[in-house]
Amino acid sequence: MTNGNDGLRFALAQIDTCVGDLDGNGEKVLEFTRRAVSDDATVIVFPEMTLTGYPIEDLAFRATFRNAAWDKANSLALRLKEEGLGQAFVIVGTVGTDDERRLPRNRMVVLHDGVVWAGYDKHFLPNYGVFDEFRIFTSGERSLVLDIEGFRIGVAICEDIWQDGGPVAELGRQDIDVLLTINGSPYEAGKGHIRHELGARRASELHAPLIYLNQVGGQDDLVFDGGSFVIGQDGKMLERSPQFVEDLSFWNLRHDADSQGMSTVVPELGTDEEMYRACVLGLGDYMRKNHFEGVCVGLSGGIDSALVATMAADACGGEHVWGISMPSRYSSQGSRDDARLLADNLGANYRTETIERVFDTFQEQLHLESVAEENIQARIRGVIVMSYSNSKGLLALAPGNKSELACGYSTIYGDAVGGYAPIKDLLKTKVWDLARWRNGYAEAHDEPVPIPVSSIEKAPSAELRPGQRDSDSLPEYALLDQVLEAYIELAHGRADLLADGFDERTVDTVMRLVDRAEWKRRQYPLGPKVTSLAFGRDRRLPVTNAFRE
Repeated sequence: MTNGNDGLRFALAQIDTCVGDLDGNGEKVLEFTRRAVSDDATVIVFPEMTLTGYPIEDLAFRATFRNAAWDKANSLALRLKEEGLGQAFVIVGTVGTDDERRLPRNRMVVLHDGVVWAGYDKHFLPNYGVFDEFRIFTSGERSLVLDIEGFRIGVAICEDIWQDGGPVAELGRQDIDVLLTINGSPYEAGKGHIRHELGARRASELHAPLIYLNQVGGQDDLVFDGGSFVIGQDGKMLERSPQFVEDLSFWNLRHDADSQGMSTVVPELGTDEEMYRACVLGLGDYMRKNHFEGVCVGLSGGIDSALVATMAADACGGEHVWGISMPSRYSSQGSRDDARLLADNLGANYRTETIERVFDTFQEQLHLESVAEENIQARIRGVIVMSYSNSKGLLALAPGNKSELACGYSTIYGDAVGGYAPIKDLLKTKVWDLARWRNGYAEAHDEPVPIPVSSIEKAPSAELRPGQRDSDSLPEYALLDQVLEAYIELAHGRADLLADGFDERTVDTVMRLVDRAEWKRRQYPLGPKVTSLAFGRDRRLPVTNAFRE
């Protein structure tokens, strides 16, 4: 490896890791390091907690796991040297141990010349939103500057650059040439600009460019979007990696801070494309990391199941999607036709399982009426979906959206059954937006349009009684979603909502529905978090809530 006038060559290894898979994660580090060294990189940078995956949550407390992670770092350093890669400086994240208190630490290590050459522990431990690090880890106590081939590289881990003071302030007094931060920053819509603004501010404060290397991939209900970047001290974007895919990019650090070179800067994605790709990646990785090769989903002909099935086809291929139409006496012919057309468009397996005979059998026994009669239809369908799941080894998908979950407009053990819910953090109006985006993307790329237009345009209905419409039980979605966004994501109370201009009847209706449905939401399958405040991960209210102001 030679640097010469081109400076110090960094490789940004934006990879997808799996929590607990020390061997698999280690092999990926080897693979990307080989590629990086073949392209003359000297410093190869991987995400936060590379070897262990992130977030490891309470797995960190298991001493045997921490010991195994440390052994993996040592053996990986030796293997790199044995393969002729020992001259590289390979920066990876892992879990360490606070030797005094025997508690875990969020650690960065540098593998070089067959040994763990240097280490740094994360100082600021977030304890908000999806993060629980303050409970799990102990804080690092010192900053670290790496001296590599005449360059001074200050290092940090994720939250360390989000908080003022601490290691970044200390590095500002140490005349560094670049600040390198490794991250496990989960996706949420609009977060990319916040990261860029933060990076530009830190680079300006330090009078040095900043390298922001982020994890990519889904882990349970979190999605990491990648989007790694390098930003100059003047705020200029010098490198930007793509979102939602693994990537290996390169950037050269020069001694003259005012003349840093440019690398590839990929275009930013629009919000709808970001959210769609986040849901697809979350679903695909959940399947892969839990060893599912296919999915099953009930196809009603409506927009929710249509979008879920399309996401599934994009995640694993249409041939691995089983769409099940389960019509009753209340199912319109248009809905049946839309379900079949969707399956044909996706190349999915399609089955029809009429529920009429089973429904009649229940009615002969139970003589159900009203909501109980409606719900038994949903529960029959839930049994059928789970039967396909069990018999074929498929991941059952729940098609509910955030508006329905908010208001309790779903049936426990019915349409709420499944192992994953790809659109549970999307309001209904956003479901329509993403469906239109996906069809538009197909048209722009001369591909078959997947979602039938009638599924997008028709009035939403559960079709559990004659002439039923969602608006019979809920405010129109255009209004409902505005109130939900204010009440849930902005935490506006009743007085706030009235001040926002919403009418008293709508406010009281929505607040009552949302608060009474908490018990249902606790039982709903997990799904990808794509907004700033998702049910489950972010919003934790008591099931019994008498506060109405």
